[in-house]
Amino acid sequence: MNVQVAFAEGMPGVSPGVYDERDFHAVAAIVRDDAGIVLPSGKAMLVYSRLAPLVRDSGLGTFSAYVERIRADADERRKAVCALTTNHTFFYREAHHFEHFAAEARPMILDQLQRRESVRIWSAGCSSGEETWSLVMTLLGANRREGEAIAQANLRVLASDIADHALARATAARYPIRDLEAVPKPLTGAWTTPVDGDTAEVSQTARACVQFRRLNLHGDWPITRQFAVIFCRNVMIYFDQDAKERLVERFARQLMPGGFLYIGHSERVSGPAEALLTPVGPTIYRRSMR
Repeated sequence: MNVQVAFAEGMPGVSPGVYDERDFHAVAAIVRDDAGIVLPSGKAMLVYSRLAPLVRDSGLGTFSAYVERIRADADERRKAVCALTTNHTFFYREAHHFEHFAAEARPMILDQLQRRESVRIWSAGCSSGEETWSLVMTLLGANRREGEAIAQANLRVLASDIADHALARATAARYPIRDLEAVPKPLTGAWTTPVDGDTAEVSQTARACVQFRRLNLHGDWPITRQFAVIFCRNVMIYFDQDAKERLVERFARQLMPGGFLYIGHSERVSGPAEALLTPVGPTIYRRSMR
């Protein structure tokens, strides 16, 4: 629905004095500038439903007053941006990525670790952690003794997201057992433990490999090391084309030569990064060796 049409027809239960077209456009501009997220006109009702609790909690009463608050208050702006992020994910999503990682990237990583080299992996836009833990379990493998040795090597997994509430769930590392069904059973058997009849927890060995950090991909990255692997899937779909191209080029330059980039099934590498990355599978790219 076009935003002008939506407001012209009225939004059920929403007073024009509380939220109107100007408020939507102001919020959309703030979120785009702050996080690179594009909110198309059809998201007018989503913006209202996600931000209405924050407007009420602020005591300001109207969206126009709340817009002024988030323009001036960085902490409140952070809460608003977090509320407007989409955190839909699940375990072993796009299974071919994990199969490729196991077959191609994992042997490279194990060889590097055996040579006592430092290995860094990045789950960028990790949401509530399902991608990160799928990746870590795949890396550690089904042999628990071998996996413990891998975990004790010079290995670190950075898992980052912009949404505080998603990071809190990812860090807790507890999930309904039914959500883990897509992961190969030898991996869940090795690296998760039932907490009760319905919930399982990722093992401490796996959790020790990961550092969760809040990071805005649209902003500065306090990162100096290069990565052997970067997963950033179904994140760029919320950015415009220029932002996508800038982000994927930054990822490419953050990869070590020969490192792998995994992106979402509807995403593509374009722009300057094409000179740095070679496609090696469906939405899988490898950094050139030069």
